[in-house]
Amino acid sequence: MEEVSLSSEQVLSGEGNETEKERDSEESELVVQNGLSQGRKEFVAPAVGMEFESYDDAYNYYNCYAKEMGFRVRVKNSWFKRNSREKYGAVLCCSSQGFKRIKDVNRLRKETRTGCPAMIRMRLVDSKRWRVLEVTLEHNHLLGAKIYKSMKKMGNGTKRKLQSNSDAEVRTIKLYRALVIDAGGNFSLNSNAKEIRNFSDRPNQLNLKKGDTQAIYNYLCRMQLTNPNFFYLMDLNDEGCLRNVFWIDARSRAACGYFSDVIVFDNTYLANKYEIPLVALVGVNHHGQFVLLGCGLLAGETTESYVWLFKAWVTCMSGRTPQTIITDRCMALQNAIAEVFPRSHHRFGLSNIMKKVPEKLGGLRNYDAIRKALIKAVYESLKVIEFESAWGFMIQRFAVSDHEWLRSLFEDRARWAPVYLKDTQFAGVSCSQPGETLNPFFDRYVHKQTPLKEFLDKYELALQKKHKEEALADIDSRNSGPNLKTRCFFELQLSKVYTTEIFKKFQFEVEEMYSCFSTTQLHIDGPIIIFLVKERVLGEGNRREIRDFEVLYNRAAAEVRCICSCFNFYGYLCRHALCVLNFNGVEEIPSKYILSRWKKDYKRLYVPDHVSNNVDGTDRVQWFNQLYRSALQVVEEGAISLEHYKIALQAFDESLNRVHNVEEKPEQLKI
Repeated sequence: MEEVSLSSEQVLSGEGNETEKERDSEESELVVQNGLSQGRKEFVAPAVGMEFESYDDAYNYYNCYAKEMGFRVRVKNSWFKRNSREKYGAVLCCSSQGFKRIKDVNRLRKETRTGCPAMIRMRLVDSKRWRVLEVTLEHNHLLGAKIYKSMKKMGNGTKRKLQSNSDAEVRTIKLYRALVIDAGGNFSLNSNAKEIRNFSDRPNQLNLKKGDTQAIYNYLCRMQLTNPNFFYLMDLNDEGCLRNVFWIDARSRAACGYFSDVIVFDNTYLANKYEIPLVALVGVNHHGQFVLLGCGLLAGETTESYVWLFKAWVTCMSGRTPQTIITDRCMALQNAIAEVFPRSHHRFGLSNIMKKVPEKLGGLRNYDAIRKALIKAVYESLKVIEFESAWGFMIQRFAVSDHEWLRSLFEDRARWAPVYLKDTQFAGVSCSQPGETLNPFFDRYVHKQTPLKEFLDKYELALQKKHKEEALADIDSRNSGPNLKTRCFFELQLSKVYTTEIFKKFQFEVEEMYSCFSTTQLHIDGPIIIFLVKERVLGEGNRREIRDFEVLYNRAAAEVRCICSCFNFYGYLCRHALCVLNFNGVEEIPSKYILSRWKKDYKRLYVPDHVSNNVDGTDRVQWFNQLYRSALQVVEEGAISLEHYKIALQAFDESLNRVHNVEEKPEQLKI
């Protein structure tokens, strides 16, 4: 198995394998190998988003690419500023573009134009670089042997620049260096109009359709250029064909630093045989919203593919692993997580299991009664003995002891039944109550037949929407105080600390304290007291029922634990624990039960574990990573409002001036 990594981290560290070849005095070729040994030196195909330091660099690049492909280049259009005559736009095209003018048709010279559509359109942007805005790679004619004539049309200044200024060449290469897959799914640095065939009958490589080659290439190239901390990996099989892909953008990498304690692995699209074999790693932010922590395309639901993906994610996470990872019930996933995340709590998504009940049990004679018995056992059992007793009664009553799905489900009960998971942190994604579900992260953006090209376009729109929702929630949490509904001090205490959405959920627990009408001591064991809290709840048919909840309380250790385990499931104390604290005269919730991850200023105050003050004095990559993470916090804060933006921009300017004033010592320059 061969892995290829191309991240902007590597580009910025200057550790690529860019080289220069000089054929003769008339030509020079820039070579990009990305760490692969190749006999042929080939050029990356042009893609939307590429940027170049100058028009000459862009023109030279397209000429070199054309030479490799076997066609000539000409300038179709140029645009100049009216006053300064500075060029700000151009279209370069294949020399076979268009047709002869009518008055030239009768000339003896042979017609060579075919109306070829191949072209690139580029423009000078605000950064003073030339950016490629439109690309057409397809030709409508045969491509000949490598042609060098168009190279000879370069001005002498450009030739001299190519031959002498190798540093400039390296900078230019870094701008357009990228990866692409050829028509057979093979790794290559050159791409033409070929497309990847359908390999649905070959599970050892990615199933890509017509046009997916260019879509993957354009996306990865664009993201590498425009997203400074973008990272991706590609996995190739023994034949050199693409098998798996993983990528993560800068915002998602930053989110991993805050919200990777609990992860949901979403393989909905892969498992249900969607057009795109998409998987996603998803976390929960301080507003209880889902955030993307990484994406992948996998060849199939195999342990090998899952292991590769998880290791790719760990690579960009600097070895950090989640406390809890929630997945579909799948043996391949179970094996992969045991190998890559042996210390993490692996749990099966309860909502996914309950969604399969109609499919798995719908054909049974007493389906409705079995379904009710199953729901009651799963959601209402507070003790293991209660769950196992209810399950056994269901099996015996409805004579389903030989039902394979129910049998295997019971064997795996310790990974999905809430009564067994009370010591697992879920950050609100446990779905331990009826009706709670986990929807796919790209729900409403991906359907059964959504093609890969369309998804890659929607991908950024989906993330922009999610980022906007988080920014609006930040503004709401900081600028508007929630309405208090009780006189309980617990409510006032957390209203000053928690984000609006999380506080509303906690506030509901405070309100429901009034449904708990009795709190009594049940047992005393030294400093530990067991309380019994009675609560009126709505039962079947909306009938009022009384349920008993045992709560452990230790005043000396400031510990309170309810048998319902709301704190571990959702991250805040339940009404029963609050009643016990109130009964014992505790006026404030102990700090251990106020999770930092739900606080309004969590991102501002939290320092990820992997950010250390012990910086390696020689590791420039580490410097970049830590500076980038710190700067990204300022960027996110600065995007909240216009006032925040002005202050952040001023802070950046001041910081840059201070950096410029630092006097570089000779020993520093040698690093």
